[in-house]
Amino acid sequence: MRHRIFIAINLPEDIKKKLADYQLKWLELPCRWTKKDNLHITLVFLGYLSNEELLEIIKITKEVALHHEPFFINLKKIIYGPPKKFPPRMIWVEGEKSEELGKLQQDLENSLLSSSIKKIESESKPYTPHITLGRIRAWEFRRIEPEERPEINEELNLSFPVNSIEIMESQLKRGGAEYTILESLELKSDQL
Repeated sequence: MRHRIFIAINLPEDIKKKLADYQLKWLELPCRWTKKDNLHITLVFLGYLSNEELLEIIKITKEVALHHEPFFINLKKIIYGPPKKFPPRMIWVEGEKSEELGKLQQDLENSLLSSSIKKIESESKPYTPHITLGRIRAWEFRRIEPEERPEINEELNLSFPVNSIEIMESQLKRGGAEYTILESLELKSDQL
């Protein structure tokens, strides 16, 4: 059996609720909004894996998690994304770059690339965390007169602790993707 897998940081319930409330501001946009429960930050997307590959991914991710301490993520604004793309493909929440998050993501990428799986696409640019609030239907977006397109540049000041990373499975269904946490891996804790 093949599993569509990614490694992510899940958000606390109160942060998900606040972000989902922002979606209500732009309901006129031709957008498929992300369900509140699906809001997350992707660290690495792995694609389709076999059961054996999945077991190796869990082992590697657990090892990486044990080398990183908990940290905070700051969410700073909601914008069209990716930046400088037209038409925009998404509406997303941009997080602040942080040394801890960058090291965690890079360590995960490097460990997975040096494994026997090697299915990830390494990014050459620095990692910037983002959360997809919605996916824009480009052909409908183009039909909106430029002066009638809403400006999306909402300043945020949300922060939350990251104590674990999750191995997630994505199942594509008619109503949109459904995500399941397969394994939650705690970051290193000094509380031994």
